Amino acid sequence: MKVVILAGGFGTRISEESHLRPKPMIEIGGKPILWHIMKEYSVYGYHEFIICCGYKQHVIKEWFANYFLYNSDITFDFTKGNHVQVHSNETEPWKVTLVDTGYDTMTGGRIKRIRPYVGEEPFMLTYGDGVADINISELAAFHQQHGRTATITAVDIGQKFGVLEIDTKGKVDRFREKASSDGNVINGGYMVLNPRIFDYIEGDATVFEKTPIERLARDGELMAYRHMGFWKCMDTQRDKIKLEEMIAVGNAPWMTWNK
Repeated sequence: MKVVILAGGFGTRISEESHLRPKPMIEIGGKPILWHIMKEYSVYGYHEFIICCGYKQHVIKEWFANYFLYNSDITFDFTKGNHVQVHSNETEPWKVTLVDTGYDTMTGGRIKRIRPYVGEEPFMLTYGDGVADINISELAAFHQQHGRTATITAVDIGQKFGVLEIDTKGKVDRFREKASSDGNVINGGYMVLNPRIFDYIEGDATVFEKTPIERLARDGELMAYRHMGFWKCMDTQRDKIKLEEMIAVGNAPWMTWNK
């Protein structure tokens, strides 16, 4: 299966850095978070990627074009006509296709535009700003077993605030602090989709998380893979700092390639 990564948005909530580069190219631990996500899939044998580019796509393309330059020991010998010698390098077993999916295109539209690159086979899909320690092999097996059009990974991010219990007339019967049983289950990305998904997407203006997902649920074609482990979205500068701190102290659960 190919892995499709949505990397074309504006990243407005982390504008401190996204005004210079796409959010997936913001670095944690000295590498773009996009690289971390790709390493997650690669651990499980998924090495072919399709990156949906848009906003400042040249940054992503230039980074991959210069991958050896950024990750190798190199000698530039100007006495021999600017001869370049690569002494050692760290490479990946990856095939990466970077697709211009439009500047203002919505998530559904970006997915629709990469159809020629995935063909008529199931494919993985995730966002370019979230990391997790999901067992990708188990996710793929779950999708294959149920045979529906789409699988999303459901993660429980808990309840952040106190809870109001209100009756039908608006009277507050009780206020209490959050409890683990309250929960807050969301779509954490890390999806698996069959080609039928393209029939649910109209065009560039389609927001994948709205009409397509809602229709899939109504049609009984949407399944959830429950992930109870680590998951973190880099939505803000605060999130970035937290991920950096986790790497610094050697407690980064998503970096399974280091284990």
